[in-house]
Amino acid sequence: MVLEYHVHSQKREQFIDITSHLAEAVAKAKIDEGVVTVFVPHTTAAVTINENADPSVRRDILVILAKLVPEHGDYHHAEGNSDAHLKASLFGASERVLVQHGKLVLGMWQSVFFTEFDGPRNRRIIVHVEGRNQNNA
Repeated sequence: MVLEYHVHSQKREQFIDITSHLAEAVAKAKIDEGVVTVFVPHTTAAVTINENADPSVRRDILVILAKLVPEHGDYHHAEGNSDAHLKASLFGASERVLVQHGKLVLGMWQSVFFTEFDGPRNRRIIVHVEGRNQNNA
């Protein structure tokens, strides 16, 4: 099953928790075990799994990224968002999460985040759920 979700970023750089979208997709697919793949079809945004309990973790990641890949640098890309392309490449366009007993298998402090590097924008997230339920075992 493939589902599409939409998010709207509020800032140029931002982490948006999309875990609930993945959980909803698993529930709609009615699987007991399998895998969920989330894909971000954008070149200046990405997806990652990281801590959800302390927002300062996300802040720290963005601060360090800004030092490693500054917004303004010796870039040739004419749109002025080369740093966003580089950051998105560092994070990646997809993540996979296992499903067990009908639930996402994530650590206690983990969430799945859409990472915006060129906002604010309206963005798409593609979620693919594959697996089986106990009735089809």
